[in-house]
Amino acid sequence: MNPLIDKAIIKNFGRYTFVVGGLLVLLGTIGVLLPNVMSLGTNIFVAWLLLIGGAVWASHTYQYSPRSVMDWLKPVVLVIIGSAMLFYPAGGVAGVGLLLAVYLLMDAFSSFVLAQAVYPAKGWGMMSINGVASLLLATLFMAGWPETSFWLVGLFVAVSLLFDGWALLFIGWTLRKQAGTR
Repeated sequence: MNPLIDKAIIKNFGRYTFVVGGLLVLLGTIGVLLPNVMSLGTNIFVAWLLLIGGAVWASHTYQYSPRSVMDWLKPVVLVIIGSAMLFYPAGGVAGVGLLLAVYLLMDAFSSFVLAQAVYPAKGWGMMSINGVASLLLATLFMAGWPETSFWLVGLFVAVSLLFDGWALLFIGWTLRKQAGTR
């Protein structure tokens, strides 16, 4: 067993890790099969986060500076955007899709910059491939935006959940196997 792995960490990777990993794989699989439903679910989740964040921020503003109009701006904007995403889910999904496209463009740019900065050291090629992949994904989003958002947002979230689930299952299985071979 690797001496750098803490025994307490191995002990914590029990059944719970397998249950969570399995649930994430199941949820990710459902999302891949039903990307529109996953997109809608993602939109609703983000909308509620914005609404709750706006309510918490409004409570803070009410406690510490209730008369400052500028301090009320942030909670009001959060509540308005969250409400709009709930009442107009198609626009919310399109907005999330646009944000993902912008993120992917920025990721591609930073990957290319990093690859160029470390060239010719090992790893520059992989970073370039990452940049190309991000650029292709951003282009895919933008080529049919906003229509592509309705399935791509859900598909991206679903694939992320699948990878998270399989990673947890693999790590849990590997650590349990190592702990059992001692």
